[in-house]
Amino acid sequence: MEKLIGEIKGYQVVGKHSAVKTCFWLKKSLKDEGYCYKQKFYGINSHRCLQMTPALVCNQYCIHCWRPLELLKKFEGWDEPEFIVEESIKAQHRLLSGFHGNPKVNKVKLREAYKPNQVAISLVGEPTLYPKLPELIDEFKKRGFTTFLVSNGTKPEVIEVCEPTQLYISLIAYNEESHVALNRPLENMWDRIVKSLEILKNKSRSVVRLTLIKNLNMSEKALKCFSELLSRASPNFVEVKAYMFVGSSRFRLKYENMPEHVEVKNFAEKLAKSIDYNVVDESEASRVVLLSYES
Repeated sequence: MEKLIGEIKGYQVVGKHSAVKTCFWLKKSLKDEGYCYKQKFYGINSHRCLQMTPALVCNQYCIHCWRPLELLKKFEGWDEPEFIVEESIKAQHRLLSGFHGNPKVNKVKLREAYKPNQVAISLVGEPTLYPKLPELIDEFKKRGFTTFLVSNGTKPEVIEVCEPTQLYISLIAYNEESHVALNRPLENMWDRIVKSLEILKNKSRSVVRLTLIKNLNMSEKALKCFSELLSRASPNFVEVKAYMFVGSSRFRLKYENMPEHVEVKNFAEKLAKSIDYNVVDESEASRVVLLSYES
């Protein structure tokens, strides 16, 4: 295939190894049809959120990943943080330009969207593989952005030195065996993930996001192991979220692997009780339940 991946998937490739993509909820928010659960839980504005990655590379090929793995291409040399931030904002502007002709779009929100103030550093790949990630976060902060960093936790030495507004560790595995089976890592990195979880207790604002896959990580054994891991991490929040049968994950999993919201909530309530957290919010549309030790 000779076409640019960006033309096929709606991604804007930035420089040699970064990318931007407008998310589903930004589009919904622009049309006043709803907003991301992160807006409900944490107060960010979905229409002003820039979703990007500084690393179109990954060290795991997770079974539930909806991202197009063909984006993970070889390159030489790393771009500078200032370049990535500037070009990511320009890429967001290019993506937003297509909304001007839509009569359903809220024009006030669209104008605001051109001045993003929140960045979700996730999208595709593993951002901690970018060697200047702390500097990238600082560069976004200089421009008035709040920063949400989502990581698979395989680079604890990077997790330790990054100070985003909110730090996520994303989990589907609950022990070493499930790590190998579900994360499909290039090498076994379970000990590194556990170390990253332990680092969270020293962070000012942290989240562990559990992605639940029916018949794979929702057993009583998984619940017990997740409880033990969360007790070691002591995050501010736990997001208990359903795997969604979308994107490339459909080639590896089945529709039946996507739990209903009621199943997610039932698992979340059991988990909350086992770690002495509270259920503080939920979003049925996104099949996610939020736990916190704060009431």
